[in-house]
Amino acid sequence: MVKAADRARNPARSSVWLENRAARGGGGPAGLDRDRIVAAAIRMLDEEGLAGLSMRKLATELGVTAMSLYWYVDTKDDIIEYAIDSAYGEIDLAAVDAAGGWRERTRVLALDYRRMLVAHPWMSPCAGQYLNIGPHAIAVGGKIQEAIKDTGLPTDRQPSAMSAVFQFVYGYGTIQSQFQRRAAEAGMTQDDFYVESVKAFRDDPAFRESLEPMAEVLDERASHGSVSQIWDRDFDYALDVLIAGIDAMVARDSTSGGGSGT
Repeated sequence: MVKAADRARNPARSSVWLENRAARGGGGPAGLDRDRIVAAAIRMLDEEGLAGLSMRKLATELGVTAMSLYWYVDTKDDIIEYAIDSAYGEIDLAAVDAAGGWRERTRVLALDYRRMLVAHPWMSPCAGQYLNIGPHAIAVGGKIQEAIKDTGLPTDRQPSAMSAVFQFVYGYGTIQSQFQRRAAEAGMTQDDFYVESVKAFRDDPAFRESLEPMAEVLDERASHGSVSQIWDRDFDYALDVLIAGIDAMVARDSTSGGGSGT
């Protein structure tokens, strides 16, 4: 069994995917397996967040004893890592392959990645705490690299282009998922929560002068439609800007000879 102290001593190698485990003797409880544990954990994480996940509560949800879970995992961190990789598995890589050129593949990847982050609000904080080297995560990373490689950017520019697109998606999906969560916790729709929160600070005399430069944008957003429409509109246009920027940089490098290509 892998102890938390062992992981603390070697954090760079702390991943369920890197640890060689001896098979446990005997058999686990009937009807229980790792896939069922992970599926139940994802449901619990979606409903209650990271703070709501515990081995005891998960065992109760599955109708087994907490000790039964240890036939399949050593720690709660194991479950979270498996859950993260399962979430990456929701990204439709067949649809990515069918999309065609790099621009279309990048769009499909970006849209699916954002959808996954919004569907699972716990993913954003987890993604930065674990190595994310499970099979699904690696497969998604491979498709991202393939798409960016096909832009024609030199090798030393490709990581920057990947970061521009997918760190943007990560940040956008994180903000959207947390806004959605906060509205739900308040017992409000996203539309009502947005209208009420914006009205609260626009009506406050202390903010009136500082908000004046933003008034036109705030008025436009208030008249545009639902919050979901605003999320989609802004995301789509921002993604267009990033893809156009990559095209512009490819064209610039081709005429100037920029980039080492190494």
